[in-house]
Amino acid sequence: MMNRDNAPLAGVRIADFTIHAAGPFCTHLLSQLGAQCIKIESQTRPDAFRKPHAVYGRMTAATFDQVSANKLSVRLNLKNAEAIDIAKRIVGVSDIAAESFRPGVIKRLGLGFDVLREVKPDIVMLSLSSCGQSGPDSHFAGYAPLFGAWGGLGWMTGYADGPPVEMRHVMDHSAGMHAALATIAALQQRRRTGLAQHVDLAAREVASAMIGDALAMASAGFTPQRPGNSDPSMAPHGVYPSARADRWITLAVRNDDEWQRMLGALEVQCDAPHLATTQGRVKHAHVVDELVADWLSRHDADQIVARLQQAGVSAHVSWNMQDIADDPHLRARGTVTQVSADDLPPRPAVGALARFSRTDDVGIHRLTPALGQDEDYVFGELLGLSSSQRADLESREVIL
Repeated sequence: MMNRDNAPLAGVRIADFTIHAAGPFCTHLLSQLGAQCIKIESQTRPDAFRKPHAVYGRMTAATFDQVSANKLSVRLNLKNAEAIDIAKRIVGVSDIAAESFRPGVIKRLGLGFDVLREVKPDIVMLSLSSCGQSGPDSHFAGYAPLFGAWGGLGWMTGYADGPPVEMRHVMDHSAGMHAALATIAALQQRRRTGLAQHVDLAAREVASAMIGDALAMASAGFTPQRPGNSDPSMAPHGVYPSARADRWITLAVRNDDEWQRMLGALEVQCDAPHLATTQGRVKHAHVVDELVADWLSRHDADQIVARLQQAGVSAHVSWNMQDIADDPHLRARGTVTQVSADDLPPRPAVGALARFSRTDDVGIHRLTPALGQDEDYVFGELLGLSSSQRADLESREVIL
């Protein structure tokens, strides 16, 4: 097995019952920080990212690495009582149990917090769901687009004359990041108190926490409007075309000095008195957008962005995925890293996003495991099951 003794979460083990994206992304982040994560699946109920999933808008299996690299994989048929007993044994040698089923499912399986606390008296359990474990909406199912819709982010995203825009993976990953932070906090409290703790996180509440001043405006009796790419205090502020089709420039000009520096970099003049001040440009933002779009559309995106940056203006090409994969800065920092498996060619992946002065043992160290790939270690070394016991369990579809 991987030896990562110098990683921040070295020595922490997770029994991972999470599914779909938000929960698995949480445990994926913890695994990048050094936690050993045992993902529990079965052939009859594999993780959604191992198979086509129409709800996520794809009819072929997606790469699994964005949520399950570094993890160990074992098969357990959780509809079987013996499999539940084995799952409890895994929890018994773990620090964290994580699940993202609809509220009530994990309890009906016989793996609720009260049960697991008897198995492991100081267990930290994470339950990540759409609406939380309590409240009138707790029974609602949900996927990423619904999290943003429930939380108000969808309503505030898009243009004023258009419909709300649904939020997809950004909501799953935001919920997963909040869950990872909450789990680490609970783990720290357990180390101080020695007591078990159940972390209840609702993805829709994560979305609500991200709408900021729009909620404050609404509580004061105002109706917030979808801003599109505009900003109430800056103009120009948005995404503009360049000379090359589908090569866009993101630009934000904060004050009058930057406006003048932008004009110099673009080698244009603007003598309109009503656009000379920030207040005037914000008032006439639609005029400013038309002018800036015309000016920028005459330039190569990468070249003009370099000139704008040199002039101290906040501008950058709106990158596509190939730009990110090829970026020398991200590669130099290890954010984009090459990962490989025995039967696959190396490919780029997004690794750990934090740097630690006392260790570099973070990030992705192996690709997503095949289903059941790590059963020799988990069932054999960790739980002490013999090969004949495992064969018997497989024959009776306990291990499936």
